[in-house]
Amino acid sequence: MYLRNIIYNFRRYSFLMIQMISRDFKVKYKRSVLGILWSLLYPLLMMSVMAIVFSTMFGRDIEGGNYLVYLMSGLVVFNYFNEATNNAMTSIIVNFSLMKKVYIPKYIFPLSKCLFVGINFLLTLIPLLLVVLITGAPITFNYLLLPYVFICMFVFTLGVSLFISAWSVFLRDVIYIYGIVITIWQYFTPIFYDLSFIPSELVAVFELNPLYQFIKFTRTILMYGKTPDLSNFIFCAVYAMIAIIFGCITFKSKQNKFIYYA
Repeated sequence: MYLRNIIYNFRRYSFLMIQMISRDFKVKYKRSVLGILWSLLYPLLMMSVMAIVFSTMFGRDIEGGNYLVYLMSGLVVFNYFNEATNNAMTSIIVNFSLMKKVYIPKYIFPLSKCLFVGINFLLTLIPLLLVVLITGAPITFNYLLLPYVFICMFVFTLGVSLFISAWSVFLRDVIYIYGIVITIWQYFTPIFYDLSFIPSELVAVFELNPLYQFIKFTRTILMYGKTPDLSNFIFCAVYAMIAIIFGCITFKSKQNKFIYYA
C-alpha cells in the first residue's frame, strides 16, 4: 500500500518535480557565460589538475597504465554522490515555507535534488567517454552493464539523502558533521590511488566502502572492457537496498514532525 502511494504521488507531482529540477538548473547556471557547458568542462579541469599532482606518485602502478580513465571514472562517481547528498541534505530546510502553504509529499524535495544532480552526472559521462576514446581504452558490449551500476548508485545516494535530510531538520549540526564525514570518505575511497598502496591487512576494510564498489564496477568496464565480478554485482545491489530501506524508514518516521521545526 505504501509503495502504491509513492507511485501515485510520483505521477501526481511529476510536473512539480520537473519544475523544481528546472529551477535548480536555472539557479546553478544563472549569469554564467558557459552555462551548462561547465558540466562538461569541470570534470575535465579537475582531472587535469589531479592528474598533474598525482600521476607521478600513483599513475605508474595502475594496472593497465590508463591513469586518466582511472582517475576520471573515480572523480565522476564520487562527485555525483557528494553533490547529490549535499544538495539533498538541506532540501527540506530550504523548502519549509512551501511546505507550510500546500501539501507536498516531503520526499519529493531530496528526490528532486538527486535527479537534478543525476542529469548533471549523465552530462559528465560525455567528457569521460571522450577520455576513454582518446586514451585507447577498449570499448566492448560490457558498456551495456553501466546502467546497472548507475541505478544502484542512484538508489544508494537517494537512501543516504533521505536519511541525512531528515536528521538535518532536527539537528542542524548534521550539516557540518557530514562535511567532515564526506571529506574523510573521499580519502578512504581509491579515487586517485590504487588499493596496492594500502597495507594488505586493510584492503578488505577498504573494499567494504560502497563507493569503492560502484567505482570498481565502472572502472572494470571503462578501463579493461571486462565484465565485473559477481561479488561486485552483489555488493552494488545490496548496498543500494540497505541504504534505500534504511533511508525510507528513517524519513517516514520523522516527516510528520518536520513542520514543528520550521
